[in-house]
Amino acid sequence: MKTIAIVPITSQQISEIVALDQLCFGGLWTEDGYLRELESPNSSLFALSVREPNLVTFNPKIIGMCCLWSIVEEAHITLLGIHPDYRGEGLGQLLLYVLFKDALKRKLKWATLEVKTNNHPAISLYKKFGFKIVGKRKGYYRSTGEDALILWNKDLERPEFTQHLADWQKKIENRLCCQYILTPSEESKA
Repeated sequence: MKTIAIVPITSQQISEIVALDQLCFGGLWTEDGYLRELESPNSSLFALSVREPNLVTFNPKIIGMCCLWSIVEEAHITLLGIHPDYRGEGLGQLLLYVLFKDALKRKLKWATLEVKTNNHPAISLYKKFGFKIVGKRKGYYRSTGEDALILWNKDLERPEFTQHLADWQKKIENRLCCQYILTPSEESKA
């Protein structure tokens, strides 16, 4: 079985993160952009890595990343990407769960994000986690001119949100348990 871990990104991982960014987003952020995120106390930047069971040395490969900005009482999700070879396995749900846990730790009250209008898998994931479409930004993605949907989840401060998060945790663990082992330190978080 593959072992996965979610940890805060370090400066030593930036070149691998930029390569994944290029693959997932077409080069959304530069190396300098990621380094600025690491320095910001209002930014949470996480890497999802995998280690194949047949590897002799522990040299994990980063296959996912996510970022959240804490803006007053808002969790602005700026990035959530999974390597194309690992999509559809529930790993995006795991990253989104980690961002929600971080938002609650920061005592944020709502979450927002933008997503391409034609990114149906991502839209489905976000809706599953309680996001609602509230608007559209014309030409939001400069590189392609594509529009973005604006999604909001205003439930973070509601008492039942914590229960929803616990339910999502169980569903995610059940989905991943046949393919992946979460590292012990992350198992308690996810």
